[in-house]
Amino acid sequence: MNTEPRRHHTVYDLHAHCAVPAVAPLIADAAGLRSERAQQAAGMGPDSVAYNAQVGPSWYGPLVDTQSRIATMDRQGVDVQVVSISPNEFHYWADEPMSSTIVETVNASIAATTAEHPDRLLGLATLSMQFPELAARQLRRAVRELGLRGAIIGASVVGHDYSDNRFEPVWAEAEAGGATLFIHPWGCSLGERLARAYLFNTVGNPTETTLALSHLIFGGVLDRHPDLKVCAAHGGGYLPAYAGRTDHAWRQRTDVQTCIQPPSAYLRRMWFDTIVYDPRQLRHLVDVVGASQIVLGTDYPFDMGVDDPISFISSVPELTDEQRTAILGTNAEHLLGID
Repeated sequence: MNTEPRRHHTVYDLHAHCAVPAVAPLIADAAGLRSERAQQAAGMGPDSVAYNAQVGPSWYGPLVDTQSRIATMDRQGVDVQVVSISPNEFHYWADEPMSSTIVETVNASIAATTAEHPDRLLGLATLSMQFPELAARQLRRAVRELGLRGAIIGASVVGHDYSDNRFEPVWAEAEAGGATLFIHPWGCSLGERLARAYLFNTVGNPTETTLALSHLIFGGVLDRHPDLKVCAAHGGGYLPAYAGRTDHAWRQRTDVQTCIQPPSAYLRRMWFDTIVYDPRQLRHLVDVVGASQIVLGTDYPFDMGVDDPISFISSVPELTDEQRTAILGTNAEHLLGID
């Protein structure tokens, strides 16, 4: 439990999840859902599937109960949560009519919930990323009409990486509207190689985030869209921890020079949450990307989250008070366009 005195600045949690029960009956009989869940179960492995089935019910209540959410925020010292659906609810397998209905249902629900608690909750939309032009329209509506601050998206979309030009409408709309795109993976394209000891998550998630950010960099997306606001879950995966290797390849090989600047330079134009667990790891992330690019996250309410986020920031070696204030709140205000 956070025992530190309340600070004068607003504390934001950029990485917190919710669920929208109204989606379940919309997709209950879908073959695509059965196929996706079978694939995920194979990648996760039987032990982790069984474990999640046992503990999963304890997560569902907090995902849907706003009063429980706010009580946890009060205990943690978090003033504002930025809520988004869990990444296993993207449903990128859905056809266009079904996907449109799913997205409209989710975004309307999040908008309604956040509107009821505007001083405590902000929201991120979900998008039909498998249909990029539709996704761009959904993002425009979410930001301009529903009052959401951007969208949560996966690390790839049914086999397509973000260097693919098909996603240009989404990047263009996000940049033009000042929307934040929060990249959050679920599982890994390595498949059953990770079906042991929850490697599906502990290795798979950071691997997929590393790939997603690398495709944005080497695909020239951040060169074409210099004002695009991207935030990466789980500290950006492995890329910030080993950026020197990508820079070396960029300097040595012409086939790698597909972006204008050294790859590590783009890390200082993205944002990253604090879910890296080890204070020394967060200290390294600060050194690589700058304290101005890091925002607080908890991964509420899951067991891979951080339950005492303010104390975790306080434990990071050699952070100044100004840097702590930025990570706890003012960076989020800048990222989300909050005056």
